[in-house]
Amino acid sequence: MDRDKILREVEEKMEKTISVLQGEFRGMRTGRASPGLVENIKVEYYGSPTPLKQIASIVAPEAQLLVVRPYDVAAVPEIMKAIQKSDIGINPSSDGKVIRLNVPPLSEERRKQLAARAKEVAESAKTSLRNIRRDANKHVEQLKEDTVISEDDLHTLKDKIQEVLKKHEDKVDAMVKAKSQELLTI
Repeated sequence: MDRDKILREVEEKMEKTISVLQGEFRGMRTGRASPGLVENIKVEYYGSPTPLKQIASIVAPEAQLLVVRPYDVAAVPEIMKAIQKSDIGINPSSDGKVIRLNVPPLSEERRKQLAARAKEVAESAKTSLRNIRRDANKHVEQLKEDTVISEDDLHTLKDKIQEVLKKHEDKVDAMVKAKSQELLTI
């Protein structure tokens, strides 16, 4: 395995971690209604947990309202249960065909809780990034032991892996700063 392939693999895995973090942040509630708030809620649909976005269309016609239109109206009760069980703090109302979610403005205390949660999620993402670095370094050390690469190549590769990690950690820091600012401003 050549060094470019190793670095490319590390970069891809770290980008996937960043994508997961972006999805988590999209699902965090701000003052406005956003489909991202509920789209990944798992609904028990025909015996298997299914993301809400796969069984319903979700729109935000107003700043404080989400409308969920299930493709199968028989799923309305299960969707309602799943939304109530989730930690978004919104009670759904339904007319049997459509589910409406009124998104109330966030209290100052709830904003601070969400900002703290954003930092926890970001720290978890950083841990994942560091685990990717650790695994890559182990792989590189194994290549050195197998005499596939030299001692100089080992140190060069470890330095490059560290640079990739630093770049992605900086992205995480910028994302959590932006999300916290978004959550804490009214």
